[in-house]
Amino acid sequence: MSDNTYTPPSVWKWEPGNGGKFANINRPIAGPTHDKALPVGKHPLQLYSLATPNGVKVTVMLEELLEKGITGAEYDAYLIQIGEGDQFSSGFVEVNPNSKIPALMDHSTTPPQRVFESGAILLYLAEKFDAFLPHDPAKRTECLSWLFWQMGSAPMLGGGFGHFYAYAPEKYQYPIDRYTMEVKRQLDVLDRHLADNRFMAGDEYTIADMAIHPWYGALVKNRVYEAAEFLEAHTYKNVLRWTEELDERPAVKRGRMVNRTWGEPHEQLHERHDASDFELRTQDKLADNE
Repeated sequence: MSDNTYTPPSVWKWEPGNGGKFANINRPIAGPTHDKALPVGKHPLQLYSLATPNGVKVTVMLEELLEKGITGAEYDAYLIQIGEGDQFSSGFVEVNPNSKIPALMDHSTTPPQRVFESGAILLYLAEKFDAFLPHDPAKRTECLSWLFWQMGSAPMLGGGFGHFYAYAPEKYQYPIDRYTMEVKRQLDVLDRHLADNRFMAGDEYTIADMAIHPWYGALVKNRVYEAAEFLEAHTYKNVLRWTEELDERPAVKRGRMVNRTWGEPHEQLHERHDASDFELRTQDKLADNE
């Protein structure tokens, strides 16, 4: 153990800018920091997001619905730059008082319905369009169990392992060991389950897959935290098999592009308002037109 141990004070006090990648936007209070209305496009569904794993869940779901021919799932996706504090605008806080992406407004209802938390959005859309959620009670329950498994487990991966391994200003063995052990246990849970199941809820692709794949699929494919070697991701063969199958779905490929601001320009679609945007408005195409 390090000699630089920390003794908590009687009352904790916030020190702004206390280190880490997101120190400039972290704060211990809620509510807006500035007044700014959110834009509203032409479709009933309005998404405000960024292509983090939580954001990708919802854009994949919307693209999968459209892939099935469900035209009511047409949507506008607006970029929320969390590093710049867009999630603290008055307009965004009205949609999500927790100031986290993704957030959805459904203008097809009266009054319009706000939906926040990625798992809640997946479930809302699945029920609204009767898709990607099994009708059989046992299979539905299995699907929802895995959906909520992801919601409870991923904070250990993101806020725990990801923060201390990739984002913290200094690396300390204790938290990295603690969260690495848990993430490897989670990967083993998935690997054992997927040894006997094509998808998370059996032989049917569901919102459980859409929730888990952007986190754990990205992890084993080294798309987040650059930790695949450290975690020996190659040993989770069933997770890799499942990840590679989902990676090839056209809707997954499109969903991963929406609200993406990093990586190859042809994989970035900062805003999405029409299906043609994937061909006409990726960053490489916009740069060519300048």
